[in-house]
Amino acid sequence: MNTELAMVLALLVGAIVMFAINKPRMDAVALIVITVLPLTGVVTMNQALAGFADANIVLIAALFVIGDGLVRTGVARRLGDWLTLKAGSSETRLIAMLMVVVCGLGSMMSSTAVTAIFIPVALRISQSTGTSPRRLMMPLSFAALISGMTTLVATAPNLVVNSELTRHGHEGFRFFSFTPFGVPILILGVAYMMFARRWLDDGTASGATSSTGQPTMAAWIEEFKLAAREMRARIAPGSNLIGATIGEVRSRGDTGSRIVAIERAGTLMQPTDGTKLEIADVLLIDLGGAKSADVGAKYGLEELPLSGAYFTDRSQDIGMAAVILPALSEFVGVSLCKANLRDRFGLTVVGLRRGRVAIEGPLKDEVLQLGDELLLVGRWKAIDALQSGARDLILRDLPAERADVLPVASKAPQALGCLLLVVVLMVWGIVPNVQAAFIGCLLMGALGCITLESAYRSIDWKTLVLIVGMLPFSIALQKTGGVDMAADALLRVTQGSPSYVVLGLLFIITAGLGLFISNTATAVLMAPVAIAIATYLKASPYPFAMIVALAASTAFMTPVSSPVNTLVVTPGNYKFGDFVKVGVPFAIVVLILSVLMVPWLLPLDIAK
Repeated sequence: MNTELAMVLALLVGAIVMFAINKPRMDAVALIVITVLPLTGVVTMNQALAGFADANIVLIAALFVIGDGLVRTGVARRLGDWLTLKAGSSETRLIAMLMVVVCGLGSMMSSTAVTAIFIPVALRISQSTGTSPRRLMMPLSFAALISGMTTLVATAPNLVVNSELTRHGHEGFRFFSFTPFGVPILILGVAYMMFARRWLDDGTASGATSSTGQPTMAAWIEEFKLAAREMRARIAPGSNLIGATIGEVRSRGDTGSRIVAIERAGTLMQPTDGTKLEIADVLLIDLGGAKSADVGAKYGLEELPLSGAYFTDRSQDIGMAAVILPALSEFVGVSLCKANLRDRFGLTVVGLRRGRVAIEGPLKDEVLQLGDELLLVGRWKAIDALQSGARDLILRDLPAERADVLPVASKAPQALGCLLLVVVLMVWGIVPNVQAAFIGCLLMGALGCITLESAYRSIDWKTLVLIVGMLPFSIALQKTGGVDMAADALLRVTQGSPSYVVLGLLFIITAGLGLFISNTATAVLMAPVAIAIATYLKASPYPFAMIVALAASTAFMTPVSSPVNTLVVTPGNYKFGDFVKVGVPFAIVVLILSVLMVPWLLPLDIAK
């Protein structure tokens, strides 16, 4: 071993140790590598920074933006709602459909992003069906990881391996080259989870609180005692409200109740004094101190079922905000009726808390005091306007649901169209993959699915810096002979063994390394070794490269193997041992299937 290789290996071991203890952050480790590695003299600074000019790095960033378009337009959320509707009360069907939907969406966008999208969906399903979140979160993470085995663009390790192939002068994989392996693995994964979910019965999940620590709408409904004072009713034929405006109804001498929202033909409307009521309108009414039966009888309303979770279920349309009255507010000493916040801000006061006590009676004649906390309900647009500056009201908090509101839900068809175009361009090879992704991004921007601000925010810069920071190791190990040494050592161990043994050992080393460092970094290190082995054996590089890619996505075994696993730890209330218990057997299943299928579908003979 020469001195230069010793220095590179020492730095690599140091990086692996820092990855394993997660100190400092992974992207910070990558920046350290970029800074220190040129000091060894093995690579130049330009070579250390070459990853920033790699087309696959740019492609990964563009795919993050396309994924953001699917999130902002609600494509992913609609899939979750459809899943809830179709699965019904069958847990078996629910888990199977959840894994298929997550894997399908994850084949087109970041698996980490898909997992983040579907965690609240799975928690909502858990609450509505009574299924333990522990039995849903692990299948969710497994499906997201399997999605990385289905298409070329599904996960960063695939693109890293593909980049290494092209760098060595080979053609590279096509868009669906991974699909024949990913689909059988998904089928086995679904079947495996039907059995393995039994190992996840113990323990309780912490999904009742939001992961951000913010209050939820459900919590506010309980704190402000709203569940008992809300009414949902339909305007029946013959009602005296038909054709009347809300201002006219108020002038008749009302019961103390107020219309908070109007549902008309599936659309939620924010009421104003000029809003004219129509037959079959569904009204959400804040009763104040009135009784629902009295309100229904007076106005000819047909009462409909309403639970305290109504606001949570309609959080895409109805927003909430908690505000406090400051000392200089013009509303201090004024009754809520005279304050008329709905006309001023387009928001309705549905709750009032003085100190720690929520006032449960009629609110319209309540005189406001300094420090009173008001719970306002209305459209998110009105809440955002309030947030931008209202000196008479200080915004105290927004619910956790605010982060999940879809900015451009009406643009879902356009987003799907852009995604379909990108896939067609990539599959048929009409233009380079990165150019196809750029076309999709630009079209999404032109059609209003994304904005420049949201596009920049959507890019996971930490992942990009991590890949760029690890790429110089590949160059350094090849220049110092480290790749050849590793390939030679593996071949000596497997000398005289069938090719299945070589592929299996390569898979085990790649997956084992992924227990300690990012699967993307693992792919960066192992892809050149795999291609070197193929060169020594005078075999096709494609089966060896595919084995590395599949093994890099086999990150089921620990909660730190992939960000996907880390995301589900808290909502699923998992321990380290849960991943070992469930993940190791399935990793062995994937190993066996991969070693059998890869040389069958990708022949080792270079002539083929």
